[in-house]
This record gives sequence, structure tokens and C-alpha cells, in this order.
Amino acid sequence: MSTLMVSVSGIRGIVGDGLDPQILVKYTQAYSDFCGEGKIVIGSDGRISGTMVKNIVIGTLLAKGNDVVDLGITPTPTVLYNIKKFNAVGGIVISASHNPNEWNALKLLNSDGEFMTPEQNKEMLELLDKPSYFKSWDKLGKLEVSETGLMNHLKDVLKLKYIDIDAIRKRKFRILLDCVNGAGSYIMPNLLEELGCEVVKINCEKNGIFPRLPEPIPENLSETMKAVVENNAEIGIVVDPDVDRLVLITEKGEPFIEENTITQAIKFILSKLKGDVVVNLSTTRAVDDVAKEFGAKVFRSPVGEANVVKKMKEVNAVIGGEGSGGVILPELHYGRDALVGTVLTLQHLLEFGGTMSELKESLPQYHIVKGKVETGIHKPDEVVNKLIGIYENEIINTDDGLRIDFDDHWVHFRKSNTEPIIRCIVEADKKENAEKYMKNYFSALGELMT
Repeated sequence: MSTLMVSVSGIRGIVGDGLDPQILVKYTQAYSDFCGEGKIVIGSDGRISGTMVKNIVIGTLLAKGNDVVDLGITPTPTVLYNIKKFNAVGGIVISASHNPNEWNALKLLNSDGEFMTPEQNKEMLELLDKPSYFKSWDKLGKLEVSETGLMNHLKDVLKLKYIDIDAIRKRKFRILLDCVNGAGSYIMPNLLEELGCEVVKINCEKNGIFPRLPEPIPENLSETMKAVVENNAEIGIVVDPDVDRLVLITEKGEPFIEENTITQAIKFILSKLKGDVVVNLSTTRAVDDVAKEFGAKVFRSPVGEANVVKKMKEVNAVIGGEGSGGVILPELHYGRDALVGTVLTLQHLLEFGGTMSELKESLPQYHIVKGKVETGIHKPDEVVNKLIGIYENEIINTDDGLRIDFDDHWVHFRKSNTEPIIRCIVEADKKENAEKYMKNYFSALGELMT
């Protein structure tokens, strides 16, 4: 069975088993037809198959008559940021994010330097089955290889409001950096050195071979957490291959926890700037507690960066993001950006005056447990609709599955778009309470499907 997965953000699959040349050409053609005439910015996360995929994508775009700006190996947020810099009509990031070496993907962006909206994605997908034509030899697009994209992004991150570069440089943070040999290796060391940090680098080789499972979750970071302590680092900074997710490790070699990454970034920005916040429905309630402290309102969107961005624009939010470690600061651009998250964290820690573990303890304390239930012959939508009927008298949100808020916990049920499963996320004040509620919800789901 082909591994190809199609979503609002683009396509992804295993190279040679779903993500094949003919598929790449087909989707790139449709994307070009959607964008129309103009320049398209390209970047990749450095994984081994990136050269093959990029050459096919660039060749197809040139044959369609689009000029192409190739930024080389670069983070996803760098491509997002440079679309407007180059006055482009779109951009494609060649990256399968946190998926292992054998995977790759096309992340499709719009002319605003953002992920395509669901409406735009639908319009593009409708073009897949319509006739598509290539240009004659004298009307082919032109290729520009640019080395300025990374520096454009880096320089403007360092110019963000409320960031005191001189003060951070004087502090001389000692940081353990893990870029999983991905695109972060090309920019994160430079960023930290510009900030005067003493950087201990692991997995920062520019070879595109991931030395471990690349998703930056605690079970994949045991060696990195150990290295933080062994190298007497004050902070561990980990990014995924395309550098949109930021994961922090305390000086004790313990996870800061990704939900806390977005919470502390929101707390820092709200301490400087009046405004509202957007996070997705699966993000911690700690954000609500922090926002309340500053008189801000929290709006919740369906899961997914494009959904968060759409809601941020609707309510003119000053910051947003997701609990997976993605920070979105519209002052720079509307995209999850680990560089932005890094400078906000360092400035916050500088002003806080304590250690990373102390900063973690100063935030509202909650515990999230995640699980999934296979629905078998039952349709996930039908199961979720039954749950809505059961809990209709509670505080619910049905924008993305079903989220129910109780005084002492919340639960979010979401169907998978690729598997016959329902994902279940529970947050409570203590781990044992979250686990207890999760067990109860698993039992309830089981009864619904008997």
C-alpha cells in the first residue's frame, strides 16, 4: 500500500513507496497552476532524498514557466519568511518534519508566506485532474540560487522588539544544541553565537542523516538530556529537522516540556504587549491561566498551523502557537519558528533571573496524557458524534472533533485523517489524575463501539 498522505499542508510519503517522481511532478504542476505566473521560493531540510526531490520540483516549476529561488538547505520558517522578501507567489519546503530518514514531503505555501488555507488547498487539489501544460523552450522559468535567505531571517530575528541583544551577550549562556543533523545545523549555531552564547554542539553535522528518531520528544532525547548535564549546560535546545519546533531541556537534563515552551513565550510577550492569544484545542490550559494574569483572552483553533494562523488574523492576536513547541510571532511572520522561540526564551530567562528548572516551576502546573483508540469497523466521525450527544450539556467545542472542559480537567477527542483511530488527549492538575481520566474515557469509547 502506498504511504502517500495528502493533507492541507501538502503531501508526504516514503521515498520509493508513495513519494515517487511522477507524484512529485503531478502535485508540483497543480501547485504551479494554482500560484500562476511568478517567482516561487524553494528550500529543503537537508535529508538525503532532498536533492532528488528538489531537482524534480525545480525542473517542473521551470518547465511551467515559474522563476525559482532556491534557498538551499534551510528551515521551514526561513522559506515562509522569504516569500515576501523575494516578492514571490508561493513557496515549497521539501521536508517531512519529524518523520524518519526514509520520508520526505512537499509543504505548500501561499503568497502571504503562510501554509495554504483549507480553501486554497481544496482549489489546488481540484487542479490535479485538469489539463496542465508546460512552456516552450523560450518561455521557461529561470533559476536563482540565493545565499541571502538564511541571513535575511537571522538578522530580522535579532531585531525583534523586547529582545536586548547586548544584555543576552553579556549573560553568556552555556547551551547544548541538538539539530538532529538537519536544517538547524545551518543556522542555529550562528544564531546562538550572535547572541554571545557558549555553544556545545551535538548532532549538528551537515550530512542530513538523522542519528536518532528525529521527533524531539523525551523518549528520543535520552542522550541529549544526558549531554546537557555532562557538559554543564544551562539550557538544552533541540529543534526538529526543519526547525519549526523548539524543545527545551533544563539544566538538570529534564524536559522543560513543549507545552511549557509556548506557555512561557506567551507569558513573556504578554508582559510586554497588550493583546490576545491563539492556540489550538489540544494546547495546555496553562495558557489560559497566564493570559488571565495579563487580562488577555485566549482563542482556540482546530489543530494545525494554518488554522492557528487563520484565527490569529481574525482576532489580531499578538502571539500564538501550538503545544508541540511551535511559537508564532506575527511581528516577524505568521509561522511556527524555533529561532523566534529561542530568542524569546533567552530574553525571558535573562529577565526571570533564575534557572530553566525554576522558570518551569514558576509556570502553571498541568499534566497531559495522550492516547489513541482504534475504531475498527466504526467510522470515527460517528463515534465522535455520539460523544457530542453524551456531553452536550457540558462546556464543549466541536470545531475539531470534541473538546470538553471540566473544572479539574479537559479532554479532546479527534479523529485521524489517515487511520481508523480516535486520538484522545487529557490534561489535569496531576499525572495520576490525567491517567485516571484517560482510562475512564477509553472505557467509554469501548462501550460506544460494542
